[in-house]
Amino acid sequence: MEGSTLYIVPTPIGNLGDITLRALDVLKNVDVVVCEDTRRTVKLLNHYDIKKPLVSYEKFSEAKKTDHIIRQLESGKNIALVSDAGTPLVSDPGSRIITCARQKGIHVEALPGPSAITTALSASGFEGSFRFIGFFPRQNKAMKQEILRMDISREHTVFFESP
Repeated sequence: MEGSTLYIVPTPIGNLGDITLRALDVLKNVDVVVCEDTRRTVKLLNHYDIKKPLVSYEKFSEAKKTDHIIRQLESGKNIALVSDAGTPLVSDPGSRIITCARQKGIHVEALPGPSAITTALSASGFEGSFRFIGFFPRQNKAMKQEILRMDISREHTVFFESP
């Protein structure tokens, strides 16, 4: 790894064996892992015998932790950004740090990896196009608007739902 890079590293969705070799290589070689929940990420790292400093970075701490993380990148450190499952920013925190890093000219590299969306769609047998909306809105007005959009759209609508 040359220079300072913020790596966007997808993590397994459920099965720890679903991580890519490249993701493991990045996690082994970065200086710091920034994660949504340190308790979840440490399980993944321990499973692969990777020991790295962890910094929690969930939606409630994004504002106050972004500057600290950017300073580390500016000092030459390589950092991996992970979420609890899947790819960071797909309904997970991280947009603030990535936007800030890009504005400061810091290299950002996204790794491919597991996707709940494409996995579910490939197993469904659907044909045609789809649109992804993240988590379904919880507020009544937004929920009604989304249902109306789904009613007039010819595309399949894919969204996340928590258990």
